[in-house]
Amino acid sequence: MAEAKHIEHGPLTGGQLVIGTIAVSLAVFMNVLDTSIANVSIPSISGDLGVSSDQGTWVITSFAAANAISVPLTGWLTQRIGQVKLFTWSIVLFVISSWMCGLSPTLGFLLASRVLQGAVAGPMIPLSQTLLLASYPRAKAPMALSLWAMTTLVAPVCGPILGGWISDNISWPWIFYVNIPVGILAAFASWWVFRTRESAKHHAPIDAIGLSLLIVWVGTLQVMLDKGKDLDWFSSTTIVALTLISVISFALFVIWELTEDHPVVDLSLFTRRNFTGGTIALSIGYGLYFGNLVLIPLWLQTTLAYTATKAGLVMAPVGLFAILLSPLTGKFLPKTDPRFIATASFLIFALVFWLRSLYTTNVDTYWLVMPTLLQGIGMAGFFIPLVSITLNGLPGNKIAAASGLSNFVRIMCGGIGSSIFTTAWDRRSTLHHAQLTEQANAYNPVFTQNMQMFQSHGDNSLGYLMFNNSVSQQAAMLGVNDLFWLSSAIFVALIALIWITKPERSTPDSAAAASAAH
Repeated sequence: MAEAKHIEHGPLTGGQLVIGTIAVSLAVFMNVLDTSIANVSIPSISGDLGVSSDQGTWVITSFAAANAISVPLTGWLTQRIGQVKLFTWSIVLFVISSWMCGLSPTLGFLLASRVLQGAVAGPMIPLSQTLLLASYPRAKAPMALSLWAMTTLVAPVCGPILGGWISDNISWPWIFYVNIPVGILAAFASWWVFRTRESAKHHAPIDAIGLSLLIVWVGTLQVMLDKGKDLDWFSSTTIVALTLISVISFALFVIWELTEDHPVVDLSLFTRRNFTGGTIALSIGYGLYFGNLVLIPLWLQTTLAYTATKAGLVMAPVGLFAILLSPLTGKFLPKTDPRFIATASFLIFALVFWLRSLYTTNVDTYWLVMPTLLQGIGMAGFFIPLVSITLNGLPGNKIAAASGLSNFVRIMCGGIGSSIFTTAWDRRSTLHHAQLTEQANAYNPVFTQNMQMFQSHGDNSLGYLMFNNSVSQQAAMLGVNDLFWLSSAIFVALIALIWITKPERSTPDSAAAASAAH
């Protein structure tokens, strides 16, 4: 079957450009917000539905697994449905599934609704990039990416804050109901602006085997990552079985897709140096960012006795400089090599995590917030140049597939990062606890002095209890310091990946992503 001719659309202007940008940004914000808004509401959901907290975490797992499966299908679905129809229908179905989630009377109904919500959410982020890039003049493509990046970066931070506040002050169904007015507005505005800018459709045969293998390996991997910590990882036969199924089905998937005439996921994109280098650097960097985004509030709540809302507010300032500086990044990107901006961003991330590795249990709010503010500067130069490098030089009919595949790898790395960081923190904390406890002997004058003080008050057990609590707090602090230091080192090492790419200079004639979008 012959390839469909790519339809050319000129850039939008005036009010249509403004409304289109707002509509796409609202849809992305709503989508990304839902990846984290339910995390802090699990206790409320579990209690209301009469299930355990472990069962309640399937609310997160079900969404993540369905979302991870559907994201790489964006290119194939776009060929069959058209990017505007697919984007609009994704928003509409997201609204319906959000309404179903809020109305759920049982856990089973809620999980089914979350699976639907995650599945229809998949194409929204890749297509938002595609629609934005095609709506702006080529010279303004970096500005379009900067507007997109602001919503993608700020939403994960807002999710826990908004979710915690809604659960504490209203009720958990409203974490889903808030999507309804936003989604309706975004759907109507998107259809009104983009309905005449539909992409060409190409009804390629359905790659049923590739699709089945994708569902199996991604689904089992996502469940393994989300449940690994609860089941003690590879000491559990369930985790071992899920890992084997995922690895075998992934190997078969790669072999099949590379030899299939109409693959459901275009793995040939990885033959392009810019796509491979940009995608890997972006994905691993995002995995580190997201892993720490999960770890820091958890550490603040369990070790420093912060409330969920206060822990979220400590992380909130990260959005300040990200919002203020992202448009500047978009403005200067056409005039410079995007690798320089990405390198500066990674160095700032490395500095931020190194500063955090110096924390003690006496850290005050000022030193918690300052690195977070600095991180916002790095975030402003994180997504935009790397997405520009990744999409550099691609023909227009490959943009949706490339965006879907790179976002899929990024989302998977985010899930892997959160699983690795929470598990590694437990392991490092246990190790440090054992090492510190070795000092609790008669030859340690500090330990002996403390025990004598408590014995003089006639309470030996209280002394040992307080000593153990102090050791546990210090061990948790040392464990999180280890991970901060490791994150800093990895960000420095990732700079090498940025420089294996060779993007064209982002000029009006060869803007990396824009030239591919028109």
